[in-house]
Amino acid sequence: MKEILRRAKELAERIRREGFVRVVTHIDADGITSGAIAFESLKRAGIDCEIEFVKNLSPDVLEKYSNDFIWFTDLGSGCIGDIVDFGIDCVISDHHTPNGHYRYQLNPHDFGYDGSYDLSGAGATYLIAKFLSPFNYDLIQLAIVGAVGDLQDSKECKLIGLNRYLVDEGIKLGFLKAERDLRFFGKQTRPVFKMLEYNYDPYIPGVSGNERGAIGLMKRLGVPLKDGDWRRWIDLNTNERRAIVSELVKICIKHRYPLSVIKRIVGECYILVKQREGTELRDAMEFSTLLNATARYNKAEIGLRVCLGVLNGCDETAFKKARNLLQRHRRNLSEGLKIALDRLESYGNVQFFHAKDEILDTIVGIVAGMCYCRADLNKPIVAFANCEEGVKVSARATQRLVDLGLNLAEAIRRACEKVGGRGGGHKIAAGAIIPKGKEWEFLEEFSKVVGEQIKSQPLRSRT
Repeated sequence: MKEILRRAKELAERIRREGFVRVVTHIDADGITSGAIAFESLKRAGIDCEIEFVKNLSPDVLEKYSNDFIWFTDLGSGCIGDIVDFGIDCVISDHHTPNGHYRYQLNPHDFGYDGSYDLSGAGATYLIAKFLSPFNYDLIQLAIVGAVGDLQDSKECKLIGLNRYLVDEGIKLGFLKAERDLRFFGKQTRPVFKMLEYNYDPYIPGVSGNERGAIGLMKRLGVPLKDGDWRRWIDLNTNERRAIVSELVKICIKHRYPLSVIKRIVGECYILVKQREGTELRDAMEFSTLLNATARYNKAEIGLRVCLGVLNGCDETAFKKARNLLQRHRRNLSEGLKIALDRLESYGNVQFFHAKDEILDTIVGIVAGMCYCRADLNKPIVAFANCEEGVKVSARATQRLVDLGLNLAEAIRRACEKVGGRGGGHKIAAGAIIPKGKEWEFLEEFSKVVGEQIKSQPLRSRT
């Protein structure tokens, strides 16, 4: 940790010498929180700054930044070669696999850590921000939201590695509470039966996607649905919560779910204690989903305003707009999941679907991950969707596959080399842009690489 903090301090000193800094960040929850941390810390340091949100750093995009000093957050590491070729003066705080060495970069991979689980883009950005001003400790809230939004807690159902340092710091500073609880979306804001109905991770037979089944579960257990208003998870007492969790586990056991899946029902959850109870801002998972809803529909600036409001007083207008986008986002995910499951098919060592124009390229990766509610747990999922640049590719895997040697970032990179695309990411989740008409060629190479990565480990069929 000392070496990482030393690098963070060096980069903060580099940034402080600039009169103007342009923050360039990614369009997802980790990217928005990263950008918000950088933007707010620069303002507090008295440095003029602007912020831009981008899907990727293609050469066409990078070319625009050759005249400014740039702070790349949650991206940049995957295109260091291009950054150097364009002569861009910059600092990078990222967690994706670097494609080369760069002096002014804070990335966990450079210190022997895994950027998929040990530190997010927001976390790396926060470590630099700490050295820009002694008053930036409240930014820890956004660092935790970014990590959860990037699913950094997915490996062990809690934040680990360098993220653990941030969790402990957040608790010590009084901004965070970590508690073991149900890992479903909507504990703060949804009626319990709706929270159960709309959960697909894991898919609970007879409950997920089934309002009547979710209500029936609560009635069987004697848990009242209403107490004046619809009861949310945060309104239930300890015994009621335990009864529901126990019933969910029993259902999974009855349907012979692997123990690794059942264990994911409960885990460590993160509460932002300074934020209003009963809102999406209180729970790191709900907060990150709210931000994703703004980013995926080209409204990342609304997410930015929500983040800045958490630090400086809630921006009610932005918060309301974000909530409206969240409703739309959840509907699109539900509809997208139906399309994906209907088209999902196996090909060699992988399974895939092509959404064409029927699922937005900005959410097709999320839908791909949701497909594991029904899909084969023994194969990674590849999703295709048309986009302006060609075809968006999103790949998702289970932690068990990663433990067996799967590395989606490497598989994506090699398949892209074959078809003239570009991509990267993490072992468990990766993405790319490829030319239209190259999907089958990409899939063939991708399947081949996946087979090489996990061929030494036998896989059992899902029962």
